[in-house]
Amino acid sequence: MTSGSGGPHPSGTVYLVGAGPGDPELLTVRAHRLLGQCDALVHDALVPTALLELVPAGCERHFVGKRRGHHSLPQPSTNAVLVELARRHRCIVRLKGGDPFLFGRGGEEAAHLAAHGVAVEVVPGVTAGIAAPAYAGIPVTHRSAGSSVTFVTGHEEIDKQRPGVDWRGLARSSDGLVIYMGLHNLGRIAEELLAGGLADDTPAAIIQQGTVQGQRLLLSPLAQLAERAEAEGFASPSIVVVGEVVAQRVSACSPTPAAVEMPIPL
Repeated sequence: MTSGSGGPHPSGTVYLVGAGPGDPELLTVRAHRLLGQCDALVHDALVPTALLELVPAGCERHFVGKRRGHHSLPQPSTNAVLVELARRHRCIVRLKGGDPFLFGRGGEEAAHLAAHGVAVEVVPGVTAGIAAPAYAGIPVTHRSAGSSVTFVTGHEEIDKQRPGVDWRGLARSSDGLVIYMGLHNLGRIAEELLAGGLADDTPAAIIQQGTVQGQRLLLSPLAQLAERAEAEGFASPSIVVVGEVVAQRVSACSPTPAAVEMPIPL
């Protein structure tokens, strides 16, 4: 029997594993077990070194991390690597920062693997959009601050002729926003949210390096957020939270960030 790519049918299983937001102690028990027994590891950039040290000494490793403007390996090539490894190994861990199915292209990789006859399983992870605000004392939902929250990527360039994300619509339809990869476009995102009806003084926050050493927090009215972020040198990886939930912050309940460093995207 042959696979869709013409080679021998894969016999291994690829596990799409969420590495969590950075603090190694937030790794799931199942993810820890799989890392300890995998034959091959394919990992992204935003994965703490402490997790890479969990794999066996003889594990075959592949780095396929993507950083803004510096993609080490195109996505189709990553897909091909996973299929090829499944032909030679029993247990392959595809380790992704956060959760593999939330802005991690896990769905694309799962579909490609399934189309090529590769057994694939998903191991969810704690996403930075929940964990980073929590480590800053900010609940992403709160009974007194609205009943909805939207997770959205800010990575796409904002083009008023061909908008990828309807920011003005989100301003009207969601009580709170958790924005991934939004720092580069923050000025334009804020403009669109304000044009959509949010007040200038809408509470907003940026959490940089959430859950790990170097975590920083910026609290600001939305209208001043981009200017203050630039002035104070905030950089990726960062999570942006917009909405009244930010005003519900309880600093006393904030966990201590882990004393480990995360790679900084270029």
